[in-house]
Amino acid sequence: MISPKTADLLDVVGIVYVGGLPQDYTTKRIGPILYSINGCIRNLTMIGSPVSTTTVVNEDFKLDMAAPTSSHMVGRCFVATETGTYFDGTGYLKAVSSYRVGLDVSITFEFRTSKTSGVLLAVSNQANDGLGLEIVEGKLLFHVDNGAGRITAEYMPEGRSFCDGQWHNVTANKLRHRLELVVDGEKIQAQSPNVRSNTCDTNDPIYVGGYPAGVRQAALSTISSFRGCMRNLKITKASKTMNVQFNKALEIKGVQPLSCPTEAA
Repeated sequence: MISPKTADLLDVVGIVYVGGLPQDYTTKRIGPILYSINGCIRNLTMIGSPVSTTTVVNEDFKLDMAAPTSSHMVGRCFVATETGTYFDGTGYLKAVSSYRVGLDVSITFEFRTSKTSGVLLAVSNQANDGLGLEIVEGKLLFHVDNGAGRITAEYMPEGRSFCDGQWHNVTANKLRHRLELVVDGEKIQAQSPNVRSNTCDTNDPIYVGGYPAGVRQAALSTISSFRGCMRNLKITKASKTMNVQFNKALEIKGVQPLSCPTEAA
């Protein structure tokens, strides 16, 4: 295409953005597409970089994307990927701002990990009530505290624990004062001796893969962040299922919501 009226100078001074734009960025010049790329970019070179205010030469100017002026939610680039969300073991995501566990709830998801300890999911008030799923020294633990003490269903995998490069299926059911934990088809049950304590009174955020410093979690024993991949997280209560979309999380730290390496990282 040829510029109208043979205009040949792009008289623009500003920041160069790669892969996306800030949420508060507004412009009428570049069209309506402002969302980020889901993929990888490398070897970005701009030809004809300005060397003065009046002269432009055809020199290559390679942008150093490893040391940008600023970045937001830019993670690693994998050789091959599959559906899932990658947690690098340093952070967490805030999936829901406020959630009441109540009497009954069912949580299902798949995960793959290369770490023997890490938080999978947690929601807790700042008193005693809370629900948590975690891996501790190779065991998968499902905890619930209805206010009268913690109940725990514990699953110990065979062989190499969960660090086997395979996807594992988890279903965690809270049924009033009882727990059911199903891992790869094997069911573990636990229950509280206090049958009258059956409601988990939370009205707090759901964190996945870890949680922020300074936030109390009544139903967890580890503070280690999860490292690995997770997918298909669903939370069901009163016959209504919420499909948790990691790419729409309220807070994200150390998590790539749309890219999971095909090999354990």
